[in-house]
Amino acid sequence: MKNTRFLRTILLALCTIWFGIEKADSQVRPNVVLILADDQGWGDLSINGNTHVRTPNIDRIGKEGAQFARFYVSPLCAPTRAGLLTGRYHYRAGVWGVSNSREFMNLDEVTLADLLKKDGYATGCFGKWHNGSQYPYHPNGRGFDEFYGMLSGHYANYFNTTVDHNGEPAKSTGYIADDLTTKAIDFIEKSEKANKAFLCYIPYNTPHSPFQVPDEYYNRVKARSIRQFSQNKSEEDEETTIAALAMTENIDDNVGRILQKLEDLNLANNTIVIYLSDNGPNSWRWNGDMKGRKGTAGEGSVRVPFLIRWPGVIPAGRVVNGNAAYIDLLPTLIDLTGIPMRRAGKPHDGISLQPALTEAAELPDRLLFLSINKNNSVRKGHYLYQNNALYDLAADPTQQHDIASRHPALTDSLRVAFDSWYRDVYKNIDSSRALPVGYSQFPKTVLPSQDAVLHKSPKGTLSYSASAPNSSWIANWSDTASYASWHVDVHTSGKYQVNVRYTSADAGDTFKLVLNRSQISGSIPEAFDPQLIPSPDRVKRTAESYEKEFRTLKVGEIRLEKGRGELKLLATDVKGGKFADIRAVELVLLK
Repeated sequence: MKNTRFLRTILLALCTIWFGIEKADSQVRPNVVLILADDQGWGDLSINGNTHVRTPNIDRIGKEGAQFARFYVSPLCAPTRAGLLTGRYHYRAGVWGVSNSREFMNLDEVTLADLLKKDGYATGCFGKWHNGSQYPYHPNGRGFDEFYGMLSGHYANYFNTTVDHNGEPAKSTGYIADDLTTKAIDFIEKSEKANKAFLCYIPYNTPHSPFQVPDEYYNRVKARSIRQFSQNKSEEDEETTIAALAMTENIDDNVGRILQKLEDLNLANNTIVIYLSDNGPNSWRWNGDMKGRKGTAGEGSVRVPFLIRWPGVIPAGRVVNGNAAYIDLLPTLIDLTGIPMRRAGKPHDGISLQPALTEAAELPDRLLFLSINKNNSVRKGHYLYQNNALYDLAADPTQQHDIASRHPALTDSLRVAFDSWYRDVYKNIDSSRALPVGYSQFPKTVLPSQDAVLHKSPKGTLSYSASAPNSSWIANWSDTASYASWHVDVHTSGKYQVNVRYTSADAGDTFKLVLNRSQISGSIPEAFDPQLIPSPDRVKRTAESYEKEFRTLKVGEIRLEKGRGELKLLATDVKGGKFADIRAVELVLLK
């Protein structure tokens, strides 16, 4: 395998000298298809022993390539995504949550898409981004030529919904995972036709709630009945498990479509295909008897499937033991694609897994740190330190026995190591992220409700429409003392068109938008109060908003000066006891 790697590198160099990098790309450089599931547990795949689900296409990636025995990610999704794309712990990348701009990835980070694009690759992202909405946080500002999908998390509806396409709203067709796959396949075909190597990143937003899935998948999983259960069987809801596994089978069919397209285009042998999930399962269901689920303490929260295939380079059936993690993906792909390391940006926290994949080398012994929302852990070999407890995962994989008292020196050393690491990675976190406004290459900035700060008066009822702010709207606005605000950073001084996306049962509500010394007033000209869009949920939702149509009100033009400030939306007159529901404020830089 060393010879294979060496020959590829030499051939690429010769092609670059003789023909130029643009011609060398598709001939030598491998394509990359990176598939990321959302809230799918290690135990949700048949390759890992789940007898209630059928995932032959996903399993095939591991059987025809390699699978990792212990691959770790963050307990929550946006942090994992940031680490995958940068090779750095998510705190270093500026991501410390999943909403209210905590999920925004620092603009000085160099992403996998940045690197591959600079090296001549076509780059596309199709699915759930969740690392910043406004340009240049938008995927089109982070190295992706093409983006189609959702900018934030907790999406409201998975059928015929509204998504973002390169900064503009677009209507999806049919079930969301099917539609995302169709767009990804279109991108692959166009890249191949243009004779360009490509990075196709497909971060599905399933099986994340709400639990919606076409009948054919739900019915066939339900017909099998559930006989494997989680450690917390008393808290497991069978309908939720059925829906999540049905959504997984839908993903598997879509993975099969992608693999088939690579074969049809004769690209399979020169394409690295990777499959993983962003965190543990989002409900209590069978997960190999591991402790915990998404966002909680325990192995089940952070250990996920990681399968990788590159025919002729990665031997089929290889199982890589030892600990690997999400921060290792970018360094690994730098090695496999031959990107010059000098372009790789900031120092990486991860390591290249290439020696373990192609040469069967042992993974080095190191400390792996995982942390979010005080859910902290350190892994050293088969030892897990978590919340002042110590476990030996080799002898006790279900974490039944705290052995900290038997190994005080090891426990203390891991505690000290974690505290030192945390101080280092967290020291530069920006806890008051400003939303960028006014870039000529991306003139429309959408300030959605989820990025707003809600200032409720002592007697007011102002709130989001659901407990999860993403994909929600500002609701229950009962008085003029309450207001909403966005912390913004105006990049370009000039005139801006101001739009407000609203629904309202009454006409006549008046409002004012104020930013530093600039302000503009408006009123709701007519009632527009549509019904909620029917939601085909399999399980009653507990976090997400439902979906409804909003109308765009063109308020007028305002001059904004470069600099930071608090954009306030103030209700100046409330008709009918409740101000309009607000989905977003739009600021469009005018030429």
